[in-house]
Order: sequence, then C-alpha cells, then structure tokens
Amino acid sequence: MTHDTAPLPAISESAADDCAALFETLLSLRTAVIEEAAPLIERFRREAGREDAALDNLAYYLALRRHELRPLQRQLMRRGLSSLGRLESRVLPTLDAVLAALAALAGRAAPFATPDEAAFFAGEARLDAAALASLGPERAGRYTRIMVTLPAEAADDPAFILALARAGMDVARINCAHDAPDAWRRMAEHVRVAGEAVGRPIAVLMDIAGPKIRTGAVLPMRKGKPSGRLLPGDTLRLVAEGEPRVDEAALFSAAVSLPEIVTRLAVGHRVRYDDGKVEAVVESMREDEAILRILHTRPGGTKLKPEKGINLPDTALGLSPLTDKDDADLATVIECADLIGYSFVSRPEDLDLLDAAIARHGAGRERPLGLMAKIERPEAVRNLPDLIARAARFGHFSVMIARGDLAAEIGFERLAEMQEELLWICEAAAVPSIWATQVLEDLVRNGIPSRGEMTDAAMAARAECVMLNKGPAVVEAVQLLDRLLGRMADHLDKKTPTLRALRSW
Repeated sequence: MTHDTAPLPAISESAADDCAALFETLLSLRTAVIEEAAPLIERFRREAGREDAALDNLAYYLALRRHELRPLQRQLMRRGLSSLGRLESRVLPTLDAVLAALAALAGRAAPFATPDEAAFFAGEARLDAAALASLGPERAGRYTRIMVTLPAEAADDPAFILALARAGMDVARINCAHDAPDAWRRMAEHVRVAGEAVGRPIAVLMDIAGPKIRTGAVLPMRKGKPSGRLLPGDTLRLVAEGEPRVDEAALFSAAVSLPEIVTRLAVGHRVRYDDGKVEAVVESMREDEAILRILHTRPGGTKLKPEKGINLPDTALGLSPLTDKDDADLATVIECADLIGYSFVSRPEDLDLLDAAIARHGAGRERPLGLMAKIERPEAVRNLPDLIARAARFGHFSVMIARGDLAAEIGFERLAEMQEELLWICEAAAVPSIWATQVLEDLVRNGIPSRGEMTDAAMAARAECVMLNKGPAVVEAVQLLDRLLGRMADHLDKKTPTLRALRSW
C-alpha cells in the first residue's frame, strides 16, 4: 500500500520578503562584526605573539556585544531560529548557521557555508581542552571541578586530605599568604599521595599573596559600648607610621600592612573593610594618617580586628602585584605546584613580571606551570581581554572570579552582573573560569547551608571550577557540592538548558 504525502505549504511571498529583510539585517551585522573585530584581532595577536582561533572568537564576541541585539533576537526567536543568546564560544559559526536558515526561508542561496558539527562546536572543544590542561580531568557525571582551600592543619593530617579527595576534591589550593614553605611542601605531597590512592590526579594550586592590604595592629576605645565594634558615625584613624593611636578625633585606629597606601588616599575616597562588611569615607588627611567616617556596618556593629582585608575602590594604588615575599615564595611554588594563582593582576605587563620571576627561579622545571589570574580589581575587569591575549604566550591559563575582593571594589550591587560578564568573556576566549568566594560558606563553617547559597552553588556549575574555603565541615561541603554539580550537569551546559526528561510530574 502506498500513501501520498501532502506537500508542505509554500512560504508566502510576504513571509519570504520578511525573512529576506531579516536576512539583510543579520548579514549587515555580520559584516560590522568582522570590520569592528579586525583591530582587536590585530591587537590580540600582538599581545599573544601568534594567531589564535580562541582570541579571534573573543574579538568577534566583543565586537558583537557592542551592538544592541534585543530587537533582532525577538525576530529570530519567533521564526524558530537561534536567538544568538548562547554563541560565546562560536560567534561566526552561529551567525553563519542562522544566515543559512534565513536564506532558505527567503528562497536565496546561503552566502557562507553552513558549519559542520566539528566547526560549529570547535570553541567548546577548545575550552574543554584548556580546562583539562589547567584543572585536570572532569569527574564522571559532572563537568565542574571542585577546588578546596587547605587549612594549616592539613600539613600534618594526610588523612584529612585523603577524605577531601574521596569526597570529590579535584584541585587543592594552598594559600601562600599563610603558613610557610615546609608546610606547603607537606600539603602538596599529601595531595599527590591522596590522588594516587583515589586513582586520579588532583592538581595543586599555590596562590601567592600579592600586595593584599590588611589591618595591622588595632586599637579600639569606645566607652559604654561593646569594645571594638565599629558603628555608623564612628571615626577610624589609619596610620602610616608608628602605633595606632586614638583620641577625640578618632575612637578607633589601625595600622595597615602596606603603610604607603595611607598617603595615597584623598578626602572623599571610599574605604571598605573585611570584604565590605564596613564602608567608610576619608574625612581628613594628614601627612601620616587618614581619618575615616564610618558609613555602613553590619547591624550591631562590626568588630575591628587585625589581619582583615582593606579595599580602596577610588584610590590609584600603584602597587606591583608581585611583592618581595612572593618572589621568595616562588622557589617553593615552582617546586610543588601545578598552577600558580596570581593575585591583584591588572595589566598585561603584570604577566611579564611574573614570567620573568618564574624564569629566574624555575630553571630546569620539567612540568609546565599553569597560571591562574585572580580578577579582583576594576582595572583587571577592564583589561581582561588583553590579559587573556598576553597569557597566550605562557601556556595554560585560567581566571578566578574572586568575588570577595571584586564585590568590595566595584560594589555589591554590580557583582551579580559582573560575574556573568566575566563568565561570558572567558567562554568566548576558551579560558577556564573558577567561581570563588563564600561558596556554601554557612555549610563549610556551621554544617548547615542556607537556601541562597545552595542556589549560588548550583549556578557555579556554569564555571569550569568552583572553590570552597576552609572550615570545620568542608568535607561534608565537598560531598554535597559533588552531588549538586552532578544534578546540575543534567540540566545546564554553560548558558544552555539541557532538557533531560523530567520525572517530578
């Protein structure tokens, strides 16, 4: 028996004309993107010292995102075509595929060859290869790696590191702002042994401290109120020289780890303390001190303590990201680490500075040393494309979105927006990203997660790695995060929802 197949309805002349107009709009956009990306491609190739397909794609992405695309997106969506909303890793292939579809709808010949599957997904393949090289293999069932900051006790507790490895840790972070080289060596050795025990490599990241500005000695004096708690309206003296001192002009005082920054402040500059828990403004200046007026604190006040971070979002610091301590620490880092974390990097020249220092200390090292840049300051955000391009000279490169310092620098209300943009830029450039700071913080510290931080941790599945800080319940946090990231892997691939069959209804 044969069945006649009804012919598909022909596209009306008006619909074809409509698609033709949309085709011309998209073709003009593609032409503009090519032209506007050309100087970026030239600049990136100079920075990298070579041609690089990932950098070319980054240039196309930056050029595309300078256009207002929202009206065009809606027109594409209603025709069942890509809205261009998930093209970070494949700018030209996506434009060419949509142009081919529009050409067919308009009854025209496609102006460019439709990309085959390998060409269309080449950017994803580049990012996967970069993540493997920088962070090690992904776990079965989840794409996003788990990084854990090791506490000082880990140097003498190999069983603790083995427990982290069995729970799902993929990268161990050693913070060189704390402890000493002998302890770092023991930690790294315990990580290697744990990796052998669980049958998979666990990367060692050693994070050099950089010029982190912290409080030194502190001196609170507040009669009739909880000692040491800063409240709105209080005054705080930062001293560049000598001991902290209090008087009627300032009831609180603190020295700072980098005294020269006090002299670089100016009246009206904002100062944030302890990851933004306190915000103040410079009210007056003298040669060796600044008087701050406290604007905001936590309810009930915030205790003034030594060794807490200070951020200066309005102040040009002029500090080298590589300190004398960092330079001395590099010998141990090169000996023990797979990756080096570079704090407060802001300009491409900062990468050259580190590269020269590594060359001095690392003669004879056989294994490549990966570089992870911590994005913490507004200058680093602005310069990220050029940082990525310059880093192409140095091998494996990744980016940590250091949300604590970054929020204190750019303001909390901009953080959510900025972390998304950083993820997009990294994906466009095939650079692995690390989602860091206060992930599952309540769980790590207290054993019970908050609802908000569970959602935050789930969204971290869009990065190649997520970092947990140290705390009493960190092993339990790794276990939970391992399960959570595995479930999210069924639903999300970067910005693309993946439609696993639902069983809840």
